[in-house]
Amino acid sequence: MPAVSSILVPYASYLRVYEPLAAFAEPERGHWRRYAARDGTPTAQDELRRSLADLLPTPPVPVPVHESADAFIAEVDGVVCVCPWRTRLRGWLALEELGEVLPVPLLDAVLPPVVRGQAAKDYERWRDRNPDARPWIRTAVWQVPVRWFTLFSDDERTFEPGPAEGAGEGGEDGAKARMLRYRTPMVQARRRLARSLKTLRDAVDDGPLIEGLVDVGRWLEEFHPRSLVELDYGGLVHVLSCAQLTEDHSAADVAAAITALRDGDDEGAGEAYGRLMERWRAVRDRQFAN
Repeated sequence: MPAVSSILVPYASYLRVYEPLAAFAEPERGHWRRYAARDGTPTAQDELRRSLADLLPTPPVPVPVHESADAFIAEVDGVVCVCPWRTRLRGWLALEELGEVLPVPLLDAVLPPVVRGQAAKDYERWRDRNPDARPWIRTAVWQVPVRWFTLFSDDERTFEPGPAEGAGEGGEDGAKARMLRYRTPMVQARRRLARSLKTLRDAVDDGPLIEGLVDVGRWLEEFHPRSLVELDYGGLVHVLSCAQLTEDHSAADVAAAITALRDGDDEGAGEAYGRLMERWRAVRDRQFAN
């Protein structure tokens, strides 16, 4: 496995929405217009580095005191699109989920109850003032949820292998960092999700996958129709080898499974879904490895 610097963990993937400037009301639109025009906007590694820095003080700071004024920027057909970090809101949401993931003794050791309690009170007061707030970024740890892949096609996949394994971040030749992502227009993401949801509802009983698709669909409806949707493997590219990532066509496997179900080919659907599950089970198992 390649050497990994401390800023490349946790091993998380991200689902992001980039909205055009027209989606934002003033004065926020003006802020993002000026922000996008400046040189050297922060990267995903910059965001992660800042988040990790908040965990170093004693007691730790689980949620930033002030909301981030930073964002990721993308240009789509000449239109500037913005994905605000909203680090404070995402911190509160992540804190709520931690209780479902970690045992209470471990959670208390990492984040004392008094710290969590204060954060919960702060979030409740903030939510009363901002009832319609939603994050532009969703995060999953040690996996890419299957439902995310339904939004994309294989030809929207971009893979940068990065420097040779063992060469260190950036490599001697200045190669780009390793990256695997998908990007698609919002209209395509919504159309694919709707088709997948209909197929699954016709073929199988309600369950976590259908519930997850409904949840993602409701989230996507909150954004401008000319937005860009991105799935970024994030830190997971440092769990898998370059060869494994090269062979990873998970969106194609999901599309094949959905198509097979639609055609009544249960065996074909099982084979495609089995490939997907085997690949991601191996990743999730590493979460508990010594």
